[in-house]
Amino acid sequence: MNSFMISIWYSLLVVVALCSMVCSASNKTRSWDGVLSPKIKAEQRADHVVRLPGQPKVSFKQYAGYVTVNESHGKALFYWLFEAADKPANKPLLLWLNGGPGCSSIGYGEAEELGPFFPEKGSKPKLKLNKYSWNRATNLLFLESPVGVGFSYSNTSNDINELGDTIAAKDAYTFLVNWFRRFPQFKSHDFYLSGESYAGHYVPQLAEKILEANAIGSKDDHIKLKGFMIGNALLDDETDQRGMVDYAWDHAIISDRLYNNLKRNCNFSNQNLSNHCNTALTEYFNQYQLIDIYSLYSPICVENQTGTHKNRQPPVIDAISPRLFSRFPGWGRKPAGYDPCLSDYTDTYMNRQDVQAALHANLTKLPYPWTHCNDNITSWSDSPPSMLPTIRKLIAKGLRIWIFSGDTDGRIPVTSTRYTLRKLGLETVKEWKAWYTSAQVGGWTIEYKGLTFVTVRGAGHQVATTKPRQALQLVKHFLSGKHLPSSPPS
Repeated sequence: MNSFMISIWYSLLVVVALCSMVCSASNKTRSWDGVLSPKIKAEQRADHVVRLPGQPKVSFKQYAGYVTVNESHGKALFYWLFEAADKPANKPLLLWLNGGPGCSSIGYGEAEELGPFFPEKGSKPKLKLNKYSWNRATNLLFLESPVGVGFSYSNTSNDINELGDTIAAKDAYTFLVNWFRRFPQFKSHDFYLSGESYAGHYVPQLAEKILEANAIGSKDDHIKLKGFMIGNALLDDETDQRGMVDYAWDHAIISDRLYNNLKRNCNFSNQNLSNHCNTALTEYFNQYQLIDIYSLYSPICVENQTGTHKNRQPPVIDAISPRLFSRFPGWGRKPAGYDPCLSDYTDTYMNRQDVQAALHANLTKLPYPWTHCNDNITSWSDSPPSMLPTIRKLIAKGLRIWIFSGDTDGRIPVTSTRYTLRKLGLETVKEWKAWYTSAQVGGWTIEYKGLTFVTVRGAGHQVATTKPRQALQLVKHFLSGKHLPSSPPS
């Protein structure tokens, strides 16, 4: 064969190869259905949410339902998945967890922070489309965890009394293994964890559990974990509590006299309270009865003085970190949406029978209404006073780790998180600098060796609620592993 013919054959082979690659990519973008077994297809059809009451029309698919995590106990966790708004087959998968412990990632995360649909006020069910939903960047999975939260349940009543960090991580991992078996098309996707508040415990512990199981478990159940991002996160008892007091004084919430009393009489490394410290902390939390501790400069809900989120205080859970502050009713205040009455709308919407039917939820007819946080969770068996040993271990594993902080949150303030990160003693790679959303400063950031810290200017405890545009920008850059813009656009 002469050189001319060889050149032609080579060109044809290249064209065929390129066509194969393009066609394969195109098919991957269009549909995953071709690789699914009839059994898997049937399970996914059963969980497919066709349309919610009052829902605007959308192009992306959503699924919701139960995944069993313990058959003998009849224990099942409730999830809600939103495929990415564009090309879901090419996007990562992110699991969002809210904290409490005992609070719903659907009630807060989905319905009031970063999900596609927000309930609105009115006698008829109506959902508002969130144009800053995180499913613009990723396939978005919400989980009501642990058992007893939201629609998640157990047929073994004693399970509610045996909860703790260890069980929460174990059940969440079992959920993921079984969920990926139901949705195998996502197994090849990069997987990330995210959450806020007590998810400062949930997320690192689940990440650790996944890595441990990946090392010794079946390849079929391998989870492609790449990293995690947590916001206004409970990470270290001593610095979280000390930072709350310093932040309150620095933001003119408490007087010099009270600040000095707290510093003089309270040892934030000690679980035992002196009488003088107890008196000072009571006065401290009384100041936060007047404003929203979760977002200092946001309004409070005054529309319904007897509403579920106006004055209700959950039971004190002594065993939950931080052990000193958690003894005071003010610590138990729950966040509200901004619209400050948004949580009331969510309560109403999620307790509608037609909504629950559309979500395939409450199939066992729970003897209590759906709530943002379960008041029946009154004990917690284990909660480490510091998550820093786990964070250090995960840094060493090479995970992408971002910690972010809304800087108007008084509950886990930016001051606390900065004190906590200082304890890690990490080497600084890129110094403290502003980052931008369009022409405005979105916050500040510093890159340590193995960890990036980001503040979000003007955001409260629920960053995606109070600063949705910046929150979407944050998650997009995290998932892509790119630095936030350090200058405004020219």
